[in-house]
Order: sequence, then structure tokens, then C-alpha cells
Amino acid sequence: MILLMPMIPTPIDAEAAAPNGSRKLTVAAPASASPELTARPHRRIFTAQDKLRILADTDRAADTGGIAAILRREGLYSSALTDWRRQRDAGAFGALTPARRGPKAVEPNPLAAEVALLQKENARLTLRLKRAEAVMDVQKKVAELLGIPLAPSDGEP
Repeated sequence: MILLMPMIPTPIDAEAAAPNGSRKLTVAAPASASPELTARPHRRIFTAQDKLRILADTDRAADTGGIAAILRREGLYSSALTDWRRQRDAGAFGALTPARRGPKAVEPNPLAAEVALLQKENARLTLRLKRAEAVMDVQKKVAELLGIPLAPSDGEP
């Protein structure tokens, strides 16, 4: 035999009951975030020294089978070790440092300063040549007006 207990409305149930007999759904407020947690997670960055230290630890532990313990301690996957070993074996110590994201900085051309100096000198000499040609044209016109014959120069009329 099954006994049913009568339901006695509690103050919470009485408030939650809608006039038509249906219940209102209530949603619990979200728990406040811990102030110790950052708003946005960030990727861990290992320095080249950290990577080399971890690789040295795993190389020493390879005989005893303690690589898994090192991976758990450091919070790494074995694929990271594989990548770091490949970089180390290739002799790419610079590849072990974290690469900066974004556009790469353009190296300045070592000859740029010399090119700028030569362009400036070329502009100065071109200006001097124009002035000298203007002076020669004036001298030719003066000689023509005065009737002084000019000796022909190298290929010029």
C-alpha cells in the first residue's frame, strides 16, 4: 500500500504559483567569478632556458621511465617535447624562443645612407651644371653681340 503525503504549500511555493495554477520558472543567479582568476586565459610562454631545462630533465629520466611524471609536473603534452627536441636537434636555439606575432620588422638597408648621400650630391651637382650652362649661354650671347668669334669646342656648334 502506498501512502501519499498531502502537499502543504510553503511560502516559497505560494509565491512561485501563478494565478492559473502553473509554476513560474526561476533561474539561479550565476556564481560570482573568483577575483584570483583572470578575465581571459592566456597562453603559457616558455623561455628557451625553460625548454632546455625540461628537455634535459626528460633526457635524464628516459632510462628510468619518469618522462610522464615530468610531463604531468610541467603540465605539458608529449607533442611539445617532440617539437622542442626537433628544434634542438636542428640547432635552432633561436627557434626555441617564442616568436613574436604580427608583421616582421624590416631590416634597414646598410647602403641606404650612402644612397641618400649620393642622391643629395647628384642634386647639388646637377644644380651647379645648370648654372654653369646658363653662364656659358650668356657669355656666348655677349660674344655674339660684341662680334667676338668663339673657337669651336668639342662637338658643340
